[in-house]
Amino acid sequence: MKRLFDLLISIILLICFCPIIFLIAILVKIKLGSPVIFKQRRPGLYGKPFYIYKFRTMTNEHGEDGKLLSDQFRLTSFGKFLRKYSLDELVQLLNVIKGDLSIVGPRPLLMEYLPLYNTEQSKRHLVKPGITGWAQVNGRNSISWEEKFKMDVWYVENQSLFLDFKILYITLVKVIKSEGIQNGDHATMPAFTGNSEKRQKPDVFNC
Repeated sequence: MKRLFDLLISIILLICFCPIIFLIAILVKIKLGSPVIFKQRRPGLYGKPFYIYKFRTMTNEHGEDGKLLSDQFRLTSFGKFLRKYSLDELVQLLNVIKGDLSIVGPRPLLMEYLPLYNTEQSKRHLVKPGITGWAQVNGRNSISWEEKFKMDVWYVENQSLFLDFKILYITLVKVIKSEGIQNGDHATMPAFTGNSEKRQKPDVFNC
């Protein structure tokens, strides 16, 4: 049922937003150049890697040391607008059709975070990651990593189609109000550096 729900919703949304997606692609090309689509490896179900798609929102500016500047300096006003209304994530509907993502589920984070999870936090990978999720509608980037992971695990243990519809409705409201985009003074969520307690290799990644 969830896969059918994902396919139905993503196909309908792609058809509805096709003109907007095309327009955003043109504007990204003009304002930020190529590539228009940002592609990055992320952990999916059971930590299996896949490539997630987003519209590009940052420049490739480097400092004098040759390293990329921080997100704060590379994120343009146009990029901020796309992120504010989650327009950069519209192309992730293709990830849903491919089966990498669900419409609703824990957000896919970075591959380097996998060994940093404790056993409880690793449960977030027992379901497919999603475009939106319980943590996104309860603070998004404005809450701590610990709170975010607790909400992700809560979703895994309480998931249902009714809950998915509820999250989708709240997501629409949150996007319109553009709540929870920033975390303090950070343009994006600060990097996760692990837990203070002793970690052990999560069983979920042995699946």
